[in-house]
Amino acid sequence: MLKEMIVATLLNVVAPVVFVIGVAPGPAAAQVRTASSVSAQASPSASRPGADRSTAVQDRSSGLLIPLRVQLVISRYDGDRKISSQPYTLSVNATPKTMPPQPARLRMGAEVPVSGFVPASPDGKPPVGGPVQYKAIGTNIDCFASPQDDGRYALDITVEDTSVYASDKAVPGTMANSGTPVFRSFKLTNTVVLRDGQSAQFTAATDKITGETVKLDVTVNALK
Repeated sequence: MLKEMIVATLLNVVAPVVFVIGVAPGPAAAQVRTASSVSAQASPSASRPGADRSTAVQDRSSGLLIPLRVQLVISRYDGDRKISSQPYTLSVNATPKTMPPQPARLRMGAEVPVSGFVPASPDGKPPVGGPVQYKAIGTNIDCFASPQDDGRYALDITVEDTSVYASDKAVPGTMANSGTPVFRSFKLTNTVVLRDGQSAQFTAATDKITGETVKLDVTVNALK
């Protein structure tokens, strides 16, 4: 009789404990399901075939900058004879359309003093030198680059080159032996599309005063 009373008492005490332990996993299970559903909503493309590959392509098209080395060569020809060649190398970052462009700019040159003249006076006095002004000469280059869908690079290039004519050359339309320098200028803006390692002649133009031909060649290389 005493053993039966002890067993009954133990059952009455243990049963509620077992019942409480059995209820505890309910909210935990609900919490796990809720977390899983949020994760699935955050990446709904995970269940679609090919989603990883399309995401990778999107990242490449709108992702990091692509460093390029752009070489420009300005050459002058007298007929078929090359008389000068000036190479310039720029480091340019190719930026996708989703990012603002990052141009490479080069400014190289000097300023040449140009003296003005006061006209001769009526009493026969010779002209005298006037105030001195400075004329900037040299080369200015601006280059923008953007990657294309086919793996090529679009280069937007602006080149401005100013120089002084050689003193031993007669320039039509100027005063002989005036002592004042004569300047020539060359400016172009254009876009060329090239592959990695490809070269192309950007432009060719002829100076109508001297007959010299100016040619501009460009080469692009992607830096690894």
